[in-house]
Amino acid sequence: MRPIVATFSIVACDTATGELGVAVQSKFIAVGAVVPWARAGIGAVATQAWANTAFGPDGLLHLAAGLSPQDALNRLMASDPGTDDRQVGIVDAQGRALTFTGARCKYWAGGRSGPGYAAQGNILVGGATVDAMATTYESAAGPLGERLLAALAAGQAAGGDSRGMQSAALLIVREGGGYGGRNDRAIDLRVDDHPSPIAELQRIYDLYTLYFPPAGPRDLVPIDAALAAELQKMLVASGDYSGEPSGAFDERTRLALAQYMGRENLEERTAQGAMIDATVLRYMRSQSIGVGRTGD
Repeated sequence: MRPIVATFSIVACDTATGELGVAVQSKFIAVGAVVPWARAGIGAVATQAWANTAFGPDGLLHLAAGLSPQDALNRLMASDPGTDDRQVGIVDAQGRALTFTGARCKYWAGGRSGPGYAAQGNILVGGATVDAMATTYESAAGPLGERLLAALAAGQAAGGDSRGMQSAALLIVREGGGYGGRNDRAIDLRVDDHPSPIAELQRIYDLYTLYFPPAGPRDLVPIDAALAAELQKMLVASGDYSGEPSGAFDERTRLALAQYMGRENLEERTAQGAMIDATVLRYMRSQSIGVGRTGD
């Protein structure tokens, strides 16, 4: 018999950005290969406990056909004799959400849903885990990924999986959100086996969003003479610029900055004109030792 996917998860929709996502943690190896499913413009599904993985793609197909989350769940259950052993969270692109826990799911098992999200878990220390996820998600601000990770961390802090921690995953989809705009996987991150998977997932998320900025306006900093001189000093230290700092953001400095950003995989944060992405500037400062800074 396959092991139970003892898990807590949250599915959510950000109707302002069109993003849909799933965040999950489990005492189960590589939980990201089983629980999270999502499709841009359609919905997101978390399937767990004695998980029926067909609930993911089939649930999304039902949503794509125009069914509500409740009708999609009814259709899934009608074709599954093991419904009492399943746990599912579903949200659609309109923000309608539900959570379902089968009668034979192991204690503690249950869920909570609200506008735009559903949180659920099984074999938990107690119901406080689900309540913490829901309350944290409802009050959190920022990009969807940050809110989902905050909810996951809150669930763990409230007790989490009674068997412990092993793996975690975050999946967020958005139309054209994938690499090169050719698929919808805006964020697809997995920690398959780690003693602190949520913290490790947060670390990887921070790196990922450094290289691939979230959708929406970015924080750009004007490059004045003082900042241009600082950039030139840092670019001398990195080997991308030669000569004395002039304080002029000229073509040579721009090319040196572009060369540095290309080597560091920061091309997605390139800014036009005499501007620099604030995250790039913080990163450059963190990598440079003994270089005087201008005001932030």
